[in-house]
Amino acid sequence: MFEHEAIIGLLIPFIGTSAGAACVFFMKKNLSKSLQRALTGFAAGVMVAASIWSLLIPAMEQSDEMGRFAFVPAAIGFWCGILFLLFLDNIIPHLHMNAEKAEGPMSRLPRTTMMVLAVTLHNIPEGMAVGIVYAGYLTGSAEITAGGALALSLGIAIQNFPEGAIISMPLHAEGRSKGKAFIDGVLSGAVEPIFGAVTIIASGFIIPAMPYLLSFAAGAMIYVVVEELIPEMSEGEHSNIGVLVFAVGFTLMMALDVALS
Repeated sequence: MFEHEAIIGLLIPFIGTSAGAACVFFMKKNLSKSLQRALTGFAAGVMVAASIWSLLIPAMEQSDEMGRFAFVPAAIGFWCGILFLLFLDNIIPHLHMNAEKAEGPMSRLPRTTMMVLAVTLHNIPEGMAVGIVYAGYLTGSAEITAGGALALSLGIAIQNFPEGAIISMPLHAEGRSKGKAFIDGVLSGAVEPIFGAVTIIASGFIIPAMPYLLSFAAGAMIYVVVEELIPEMSEGEHSNIGVLVFAVGFTLMMALDVALS
């Protein structure tokens, strides 16, 4: 079921998150607001570019036989991904970074736990995206090369590094020990290889649905970008840094996908 390349591809983003979470051991101070906005903007740029080049475009290319209606499977899958994350957003109690009020159902969970859940929630579509791209490569049902799949995995890992730091360091600032903050950061990224593996297994039974699955992952990622990352990168004064670093992340992911495909 899983080739060596796929296993490595699923683990690379998780390694990125874990390495970023380890920053809590080496950096004495919490991340500044400006740096948090920059890192969030970078993550948003990578996710938007990955959604377009690695997911939506391949989804439409696989539906070429539908002619002018080749966009339909991609549009349906995209909306399903949006609604799926909207559903999770409403049933899982979570607290976004720098927010005072939690989202989702009322809960007595500790503030630090809900902060971890917020990051975990948006790591789910990233894991699904990597999983479905590798599923397309392994089954040969999509025009996805090993390089193209690796490009997505590396892009997600690069943006996961600052995300790991963004979760572990504020948790330490909230009173968690460095060890526990690191473990929480690592666990928040563990959902990526898990959901990636589940997606690969599921796709083996529904290969004709590959265009829908690719665009589903894109919709889920775009939901996270618009609902969480863009508001965080734009809050406060002097938010241009978030926009500029968004462009850097977008360009890097675009270049990776084209260069490695």
